[in-house]
Amino acid sequence: STQLVVSTALARAGPIGGLTAFFLWNLPGLIVLTVCGVLIATFVDENNPPWYLIGLPPAAISLVFKAFYGFGKKLDKLGIILCLISSLVAIMINGSRPKIDPLWSQYIYPSMLACGGIVSYLDSIRGTDVKIFGKIRRVPGKPYGTYKSASKGWDAESDLTMRRIGIPIWVGALIWIVWAVVLAVTVSVVGRMRRNGEVPNQYLEIFEVMYRIGSLIFGGGQVVLPMLQTEVVPMWMKKDAFLQGLGLAQSMPGPLFNFSSYLGAVYKGVPGALVAYIGLFGPGVMLIFGMVPFWARLRHVKWFKSTLNGVNATAIGLVGAACVILWEGAVTTFADAMVFTLALCLAVVYGIGAPWVVLTGGVFGAILHKDALGLGQNEWCSLGQDL
Repeated sequence: STQLVVSTALARAGPIGGLTAFFLWNLPGLIVLTVCGVLIATFVDENNPPWYLIGLPPAAISLVFKAFYGFGKKLDKLGIILCLISSLVAIMINGSRPKIDPLWSQYIYPSMLACGGIVSYLDSIRGTDVKIFGKIRRVPGKPYGTYKSASKGWDAESDLTMRRIGIPIWVGALIWIVWAVVLAVTVSVVGRMRRNGEVPNQYLEIFEVMYRIGSLIFGGGQVVLPMLQTEVVPMWMKKDAFLQGLGLAQSMPGPLFNFSSYLGAVYKGVPGALVAYIGLFGPGVMLIFGMVPFWARLRHVKWFKSTLNGVNATAIGLVGAACVILWEGAVTTFADAMVFTLALCLAVVYGIGAPWVVLTGGVFGAILHKDALGLGQNEWCSLGQDL
């Protein structure tokens, strides 16, 4: 959503318009989630969540399931295969300790996205004539996926759009270089300090975690959730606080990346919220501004568009993995399962907006809480043991 808002404003009003749209789009969620993070860190007992927060995690997870369903039903046959493979790999990474460290996901996820793009491109050229080693050869078979034809080439409208954007190609390339240098420096500095037994500055640590995750993941807020959970739980906060914040973030206007401000606020107050916010959003905004001058040309290239099909399908698979990974922490009692079921039905079947889904889940969870009706309080995973 943020990329769409910024890129649209860039195309209409140039860099100033893009930055203005970004700031206004994120400001409400940033303020509210920062305040909520500070209040929860200050007044909420992390070992005993209050009744008014107990229903937020399962309601929030239902919205991740809804997002996966919405994305998944648009996939073609090849997209479904790529989606399934990436989901299985991501779930395996997060459930194979100690053989596989979940932190490896920061390398494996981007690699899977790249592989998905390559597979999609190779599939798109099946049944077409391509130049191989100087000779025109026909690639056998028919594409398994569905691909759009290349759009019209560069024209007067494209030229006008580029003038409105006002970012030449060399500036776009420079922005990409700055992004890469900041990523390399922060990761290397923090990594070297840890290898030497030193404790990194906590604000530098927050920025490094958020900037690294924001740089390596493609596909939206739901994709980063398992990586964020791996990085911050239990080092910065307990899982309950993480999932409560996710529920609050899902109910706020603006992008899910605003969740970063909540995480930073719980860990290190308002300064931590601002550092986390800049860290997670920074790479995406930089890459948007750096990519726009190239995008005006690449969007007319058939191989680039077919590659994006595979990247998108693989990213959707990571959203599916997030459903499985986060479910464990969000649904721990039968009451949680009831809240999840209600919230998912409201979101998918009746199309109720996210804020009302989270609010309804919170109210329903409070009614079922042990200090109210006390219903559904048995542990969800104890069912098999009782049988």
